Amino acid sequence: MPHVIVQTKVDPAGLARLEALPDVRVSRTEPLALMAAPQPLPKEMARDAEVLVCTLPPTNLAEMPQLRFLQISSVGYAQLYGKNLPQRGIRAANARGVFDTAIAEWNVAMMINLARDLRQLIRNQEASKWDTSGVRFQHEIRGSTVGIWGYGGIGRETARLSKALGLTVHTLTRRPVGVRGDDVYAVPGTGDPDGTLPDRSFTTGQELEFLAGLDFLILSMPITPQNTGLVGEREFAAMKPTAFLLNPARGPLVNEAALLRALADRRIAGAALDTHFKYPLPPEHPLWQMPNVILTPHISGSDKGPHFVPRFWEIVTHNIEHYLAGKPLWNELTPAELNAG
Repeated sequence: MPHVIVQTKVDPAGLARLEALPDVRVSRTEPLALMAAPQPLPKEMARDAEVLVCTLPPTNLAEMPQLRFLQISSVGYAQLYGKNLPQRGIRAANARGVFDTAIAEWNVAMMINLARDLRQLIRNQEASKWDTSGVRFQHEIRGSTVGIWGYGGIGRETARLSKALGLTVHTLTRRPVGVRGDDVYAVPGTGDPDGTLPDRSFTTGQELEFLAGLDFLILSMPITPQNTGLVGEREFAAMKPTAFLLNPARGPLVNEAALLRALADRRIAGAALDTHFKYPLPPEHPLWQMPNVILTPHISGSDKGPHFVPRFWEIVTHNIEHYLAGKPLWNELTPAELNAG
């Protein structure tokens, strides 16, 4: 009888569906947040668990000889590096798709807020200052070009919203943009399933050409050792001084020192940052005081959002049912991805 361990927030309907599966035993343990310290699973659970639903793998993962499938509740999967899952015959899947709409909406909101300099408008309000001078607060994003570096679910939904607002969409990907497969989870009606929305697509090796034509650069990819520091001095030098950077992906995709110089020297116009170099960002960090920067505390897509738990449990129930039936999974990570660390 397969033993399923659940160590995440629970959707009651999803849990009932899981517990109704024939010949399946389900156990629950206290959820761990993504930023929490990993903990061991109780030995009586670890020794015969075949399926584990968690955010962070337990510290005694090596002591789980029966484990064959690991479902994580995050989109990023760096916490699985170095666990030798493929070598142990353990399959794994992430929560790709659950945050697509929330992060895409954050992207659109930040483009509008940066273009209209909402930060300064709020400062003016707090100072009771009436300032209508110039066009500083009156820019439109319609007609601008947004570049999406990485074109997964978040990138595709950002493209859909951007096209509806009249933006030109460019993409930069490792391989040509194509049809979204049915092996990934997506909220119905979202994204770019046919891969037809970009006005222009670039691939690896065309980074500088891609960057030169943008008004907004949005990073939309997971962090790996290979792309850490992906955006640095060379990339900022290629961008227009009127361009903005948006990073809802992972802070270390950007070289921190290069970003601070580019912002301070106005080599780019500004940035909206939801992911950071330290958590929490220290109060003395210079980004807090930069007038051309919007900081949000990693909430563009969050497990505290109202849609996270039911969407994640769509993935959980689908994947466990398909795992037991020997069918393809949603969001399965490849051995190359799992071994990237």
